[in-house]
Amino acid sequence: MRWTPHAVVFVAWLLTGCAKTSNPNETLLTFSGSALGAEGTLVQKQLRRFMQLNPGIRVELQRTPDDASQRHQLYVQWLNARVGNPSILQLDVVWTPEFAAAGWVLPLDKYGPPRAEFFPATVTANTWAGKLYALPWFADVGLLYRRTDLVPNEPKTLEEMVTDAQAAMSRRGGPRYGIVSQGARYEGLITGFVEYLGAFGGRIIDDKGEVVVNRPEAVRALEFMRDELYKTHVAPLDVLTWHEEETRFAFQNMNAVFMRNWPYAVGAMSDTAQSKVAGKFAVSPMPASGTAPNGHSTAALGGAQLAINAYTEHPDAAYKLIAYLTAPEQMLERAQAVGQYPTRSALYSDARMRGTIGIPLDNARRAIESATPRPVTPIYTELSEILQIELHRALVRQAEPREALNSAAARINALIERTGMRKLMSGGPQETSP
Repeated sequence: MRWTPHAVVFVAWLLTGCAKTSNPNETLLTFSGSALGAEGTLVQKQLRRFMQLNPGIRVELQRTPDDASQRHQLYVQWLNARVGNPSILQLDVVWTPEFAAAGWVLPLDKYGPPRAEFFPATVTANTWAGKLYALPWFADVGLLYRRTDLVPNEPKTLEEMVTDAQAAMSRRGGPRYGIVSQGARYEGLITGFVEYLGAFGGRIIDDKGEVVVNRPEAVRALEFMRDELYKTHVAPLDVLTWHEEETRFAFQNMNAVFMRNWPYAVGAMSDTAQSKVAGKFAVSPMPASGTAPNGHSTAALGGAQLAINAYTEHPDAAYKLIAYLTAPEQMLERAQAVGQYPTRSALYSDARMRGTIGIPLDNARRAIESATPRPVTPIYTELSEILQIELHRALVRQAEPREALNSAAARINALIERTGMRKLMSGGPQETSP
């Protein structure tokens, strides 16, 4: 189904009167989550099982657009109108602090969520003002794909990755490209930058809420990204307009040595009907720089979280469903059915997980352990727009990396001051209202 803005508004109005039950002894929940294809089939199966285990609760699946921007728009319309449906919201990893600061989702701490059982980065991404507002449902992380027929061993550093790419490209009949990634001016550019930034020991905002995106480590990271395009020539200029799918097509057609992409591409890469690299690729975490003492392997964190609508009439029942869907057995089933990465670390030592996600479990675990959330702030959308513009300016050589990052830092600082986020982001007094 194709959702237009008018359709989104209509559905928002229509559902304000939905989700009623005539049975006074029945609690009715509405669940809004991924509901397409095999994932949708799995969700409905798990919801039916939950209802069998909890006869007094009925759960209805409330379909929303699969497109993240449209889903976000729909949620904002519902929540601004204080609509209690859906009872449970599936959130993108960067939405949780926005919804929490607005008072749209409830803190979960009173339910005693098992924080320690989840990967630390997934908990950090869902924590705002010291409180946990959502449980991580499944994880998405940036990964490095490589052609094993050209590069048998995982590169230990970014510099080694470039050397390996150059060597493979110089072979007779070698690929046209060394490294392909998402370089268009959109969110994908930010996630790639986060990984290079961590590789050199840099950050966008530090733990005190200070903007540090123009520090020397960050400048070196952006210079490295630019040099891949213009100095070492391992990345094609085409990537400056590419998203995930253009990147995948280049790699699966044997036109690249390395590819930075998300886990979803593993299935397509392994399909001999569409992929020329089936059986000839491996996946590992992005490496750190070998020249940065504080650099570390870094994967941008994505994925889905489950939160309780602050206006639902049944918050306790809603948490019961969230706890069920994020329990180990349901996560294991999700990995087996659709290959999505569990957010509970213990499952990566479970023998039943073998063969479920298309890559060695240890490689997936290492990537999630190295995962870094994008800045956890309610103003992330505006912050990202600033960074997208400035990073792209540097990569198309309209500005030097240092100049672009100084501009980004100044604009982000102005945004933080204008919105009053300084104290909130540094753990200061929480004086905000929805």
